[in-house]
Amino acid sequence: MLKRTALYDRHLSLGALMVDFGGWDMPLHYGSQVDEHHAVRNSAGMFDVSHMTVVDVTGPQREPFLRHLLSQDVAKIEKVNSARYALMLNEKGGVVDDLIVYRLANSYRLIVNAATRDKDLKWMRKAAEPFDCTISERDTLAIVAVQGPKARALCDPLLKCLIQEPLQLSPFTAHIGESDIMVARTGYTGEDGYEIILPNEQVLALFDALIEAGVSPCGLGARDTLRLEAGMCLYGQDLDDDHTPYSANLGWAVDTRDTARHFLGRKALEDTAVSKQYTLLGLVLPKGGIMRHGMNVFIEMPEQAALGVVTSGGFSPSLKQSIALARVDRKLLKDHPNAAISVEIRGKQKAVRAGKPVFYRSGEPCFTPRK
Repeated sequence: MLKRTALYDRHLSLGALMVDFGGWDMPLHYGSQVDEHHAVRNSAGMFDVSHMTVVDVTGPQREPFLRHLLSQDVAKIEKVNSARYALMLNEKGGVVDDLIVYRLANSYRLIVNAATRDKDLKWMRKAAEPFDCTISERDTLAIVAVQGPKARALCDPLLKCLIQEPLQLSPFTAHIGESDIMVARTGYTGEDGYEIILPNEQVLALFDALIEAGVSPCGLGARDTLRLEAGMCLYGQDLDDDHTPYSANLGWAVDTRDTARHFLGRKALEDTAVSKQYTLLGLVLPKGGIMRHGMNVFIEMPEQAALGVVTSGGFSPSLKQSIALARVDRKLLKDHPNAAISVEIRGKQKAVRAGKPVFYRSGEPCFTPRK
């Protein structure tokens, strides 16, 4: 039987199409995925992401443990209630998962992906064995992500009642209230907004109040097109156990400045010939089909050669054309900067524009073709 969040019955009452996502029964859309996408881009939409995993790390050696576990150096998160995007790596430098880590007053909090919950917890607990710390899965907490240009304005009056004080959050900071309520200014859509963590028994009242305030319920379908437009990686497609962060242009999330910090995967990443074999490329298909995960990418130099593979692809409601992220051979791309690139769609080569792997951020198209 699939797992269900505390909002499952409300999703059904709103007419959601429910699908299996990582073992959870989750809403794909409530009628129109495209309308939900535009609601986030133009106003505010919200997502039930309670299937994601909240993990608290406590104990006297919590910081040394996380400095060993994560690609980012948590010792450099100096302010309490601040956060960073980070990666857990295996010994080959592959990505076990990507996550957000928060420094709280007496602990650290990790928010990790739903589909990797069991794998992540097993990996963390094994890595924690030499350290005096405790890893606690907080499975009684729900998460609602409210995103869009009007998200904070619509949320703030409700949150002020919930946490009894006005919010003044900068990006990647959080407010910790009483009764396990946490509000973070983070998201996964390329828009501003909040991710709100609160006990399961309180989430329905918040969800209904947000609907009353004008926030549109949105499903995982719109969440995927939004994050793809924003060039944000999806674990299991753009990131996996077999490819390093550099393959997804996430070198900025790997902190190697402290040479004495021997975090998991560091040694493998220092072999740059292997760790930087691939890079992530953005593709735009002007017309003639939809690019999908797993499609082959080719380069003309002048003979045709395999360049890589589409990791994420689909139709962009904001740009009204197909866009994709592709993992490609870094050296081949660099050695042939002006070469034509194509994607094989249903046995036919379709010419694409290639460039930086981000297409839409903060209300504006921003795709930059390669020179």
